[in-house]
Amino acid sequence: MGRKIVLLVIVVLQTLALGAQETANERQARRIFNQAYQQVFGDQGASLHYDVNIIGVYKTKGDITFKGKKQKFVDERVNTWNDGVTAYMAFRKKKEVHIHAANSDKKDKYSGKFKFELDDFDYNISEDDGLFLLTLKQKKHAKGTIKIVKAWVTKKGYEPVRLRIKVAFIWTTVKVSNFRSGGITDDVFVFPRNQYKDWQFIDKRKD
Repeated sequence: MGRKIVLLVIVVLQTLALGAQETANERQARRIFNQAYQQVFGDQGASLHYDVNIIGVYKTKGDITFKGKKQKFVDERVNTWNDGVTAYMAFRKKKEVHIHAANSDKKDKYSGKFKFELDDFDYNISEDDGLFLLTLKQKKHAKGTIKIVKAWVTKKGYEPVRLRIKVAFIWTTVKVSNFRSGGITDDVFVFPRNQYKDWQFIDKRKD
């Protein structure tokens, strides 16, 4: 679940980076968001630790590294390597490795359910406890499931600190720590097959 929430956050951030705004406040939000986006999703790559809290009922944590279309996740249940062509998901409890095409939604049934249009939201930037707060509120008659996005970033460097996302009536909070931008090499995303030679491999690319 934690990895799914982080994937949702990535979808949100990547989608927002494409927009253009009108008011002075929105233009400032756009400029700062674009710089924050580059810290996270630029060609240099980035890594971070996340702690997820879903309305105090479900909590999880993990680490993610990404660079372009390549990703590596380590959470409490599964380790995932995605080299941009093939994704390997190593489920520790079952000692199974599931193999998927890198861009397949089948590797995560939630990955295709949180898409939305930029025009669905109003944008605002403010200050909160020494940080910049970027707030997105869904407009009336919008059809997307995401109602509100709040993103806290540092004033210097615009590094992500915290995210809150409201889907329907449920709030999810993601705290970000150990953030690093740059210095990510491609070998991070290569599946270490030798470490899993005794595990069961299940190829789901033709499912």
